[in-house]
Amino acid sequence: MNTTTKTEIADGSKVLKPSRAQLIEAEGKTVSDVIEKNLEVLFCGINPGLYTAAVGHHFARPGNRFWSTLHRAGFTPRLFSPFEEKLLLEYKIGITNIVNIATAQAADLTIRELETGRKVLEEKIIEKTPFTLAVLGLGAYRIAFNRPKAQVGLQKERIGTTWIWVLPNPSGLNASYQIDSLIALYNELYKWIRGEKK
Repeated sequence: MNTTTKTEIADGSKVLKPSRAQLIEAEGKTVSDVIEKNLEVLFCGINPGLYTAAVGHHFARPGNRFWSTLHRAGFTPRLFSPFEEKLLLEYKIGITNIVNIATAQAADLTIRELETGRKVLEEKIIEKTPFTLAVLGLGAYRIAFNRPKAQVGLQKERIGTTWIWVLPNPSGLNASYQIDSLIALYNELYKWIRGEKK
């Protein structure tokens, strides 16, 4: 039996919390990009998790630190819910993924899927021309972009005119980075963009 529960978000509206069965059914689903032309930064996850795909909003799994990090690093004036993701466009921020296919974990993706996803992403970047692409996941970036020695931070390569930054994956499962470290690294990007756009 599929059951859902409702939770309340900042604006008082109700959203569905997926059941276990709905999470299983979410495998292979896609999630729509939050994107428009000429963004200041397009954040790029590895691929949607099952929770995110089930509810249809980015970084929605409880425990994911993307939204709190984004706010505390200076990108948003308050803490947004995943269900308010479209509001990011007002701040010239977007979200996409290297591979838009939901899996239980990013490690389930093949090298070929990551490489193919990079080609699709590059086409998207050329079309939408964001100032910066911020890839959230060093390991995935190294594989997808064939940059085995890449490190976190600003990259030498560009896609067209778009700068590339690599930042840690904000997943709560990423024990290598505690929240203060995430905030500091994301804030480096925020300050760099502010400096470059002056």
